[in-house]
Amino acid sequence: MSKAEILQVLPTLSAKERQEILERLLQLEGEGWLEAADLTDEERRLIESRLEAHRQNPEAAIPWEDVEAKLIARFGK
Repeated sequence: MSKAEILQVLPTLSAKERQEILERLLQLEGEGWLEAADLTDEERRLIESRLEAHRQNPEAAIPWEDVEAKLIARFGK
């Protein structure tokens, strides 16, 4: 499957499927991405705590489509 085909299919996947893909990509990249980012210690701790909260309860995540729809309804396009 080409990159273009993958990018075309991504929006058609469920939130759970996209989450699985994201987790796999992070595994492939390793956890080093967070250390490589130019963040303050406070920002780094915040990201780590939110990632851990998501790992503990992934069902609490709100799909981007829902967030986007609420933002558009509130602020318009």
